[in-house]
Amino acid sequence: MSAFYSPYSSFRGSRKRSKVGALLVRRIRSLSGKRAQRRANSAIRPSVVYCACPSPTNGLEGASVRVLELLDAPPVQRLLHRISWVTRSPSDPFTIMPLVELWKKTPEQFHGKTIQQVLGFAGDGRLKDGNSTSVEFREFLAHLPSSELSLFANQCLETAFPDSGFALQDIANQVGNRLGFRVENGRYRGNPNALGFDGLWHTADGETILVEVKTTDAYRLSLDTAAEYRRKLIQEKKLSEDKSSILYIVGRSDTGDLEAQVRGSRYAWDIRLISVEALLRLLGIKENLDDQQTVDRIKNILMPQEFTRVDNIIDLVFSVTKEVKKEAEDAETQEEPASTKKVKKFTPVSYRPACVDRLQTHFKETLVKQSPAIYATPDGSTAVSIAISREYPSGNNTGYWYAFHPSQKEQLEKFKTAWVTFGCGSERQMLVIPFKEFVSWLPRFNQTDLEDRSYWHILIEQSSGSWIILAKAGQKRIQVTQYLLKD
Repeated sequence: MSAFYSPYSSFRGSRKRSKVGALLVRRIRSLSGKRAQRRANSAIRPSVVYCACPSPTNGLEGASVRVLELLDAPPVQRLLHRISWVTRSPSDPFTIMPLVELWKKTPEQFHGKTIQQVLGFAGDGRLKDGNSTSVEFREFLAHLPSSELSLFANQCLETAFPDSGFALQDIANQVGNRLGFRVENGRYRGNPNALGFDGLWHTADGETILVEVKTTDAYRLSLDTAAEYRRKLIQEKKLSEDKSSILYIVGRSDTGDLEAQVRGSRYAWDIRLISVEALLRLLGIKENLDDQQTVDRIKNILMPQEFTRVDNIIDLVFSVTKEVKKEAEDAETQEEPASTKKVKKFTPVSYRPACVDRLQTHFKETLVKQSPAIYATPDGSTAVSIAISREYPSGNNTGYWYAFHPSQKEQLEKFKTAWVTFGCGSERQMLVIPFKEFVSWLPRFNQTDLEDRSYWHILIEQSSGSWIILAKAGQKRIQVTQYLLKD
């Protein structure tokens, strides 16, 4: 196997490793086409550093090969660049994992990777309408935390590459999805038989935003193009004229020239502008809000508004400020139960991210942040609330105190499957309770009703391995030991 070598040990003298290498070469040639096969036969040389890891017990059946570095193999460089992790399967000697599976199994592989490199691992590495690369890339984006979306968006703007504009379009649509719109992805390229808009963002009350994403506004845009897309969609009765608008998402925050162009056009009342940076900030605000009414008002910012009177803007700023402050207190501090304290005391706790990691491992699913305490799977089928508390020792028992809010209940009710989870002192002790069962217990808990908020008091107690939720006077305690997460 002179074509490949391992930095850890030579393939020479290892029949299993030689066989793994031979299967990989055959797989490369079968995927490359006849022309590439002829070139590979003459040009493959020691150019790929990888580690072959046959299972000690299963031999080749459990073998996996990880491509660690591509040094110099022009004939097969594009193909090999896309192979990040290759696994042995009964039906196919080597099956290339999709990006999402790579992310779920080994997210550390993506650390330091640019968006251009990530695209190289998807399909044929080029974004085209309807091809497997676009499907795989969009699914991958749905699993990323918003911080990664922001990083990739900035890379699209700072370093131009062949598909940077298309990648930015997909990122913008993913942000729209997380803001709560129902997103219809547009086309990368228009053609005579299909309109070339970048996306349609629909609201629950029938409003639709036609989205156009531009990496720069350094040149004069043709506003007529997007307006014509909208007009044709209205003719086809896919949009309503009085409940639709156009949103330009542009790469730069300095959009003065484009703003002047819109104001001076006949479309001034139909078009709004926002920078990529501001759109991502909007997502960050949304992820720190629990109140759905405030979230809906934030989404309305992206639609044309008449702001001669600014009361609505002031109300929105006030609502967001109050909500963010409230959720920050709820997320980062916990108040000791009255029964265990004489003086009001707040203790910071910050292990929720570790709880998210453990739940992702347990459910074998990515969990994407929806609000301070709510996370959901990318397909929107499952959601979890994650409450955390420090420990409160009391004699032979240990207590944990939480607040469960009506807004969290409303959010979880929207999902087909939902769970209420509690981190008890750390991510190593977690209770995972089905939402439907937990909701049936709410009348048994004490509730606080204040002018600006309402919540149920959840007091959990642990003693000698037994876990219970305390109830208000006259109600029976609830045994929850069976919900303790063990894996």
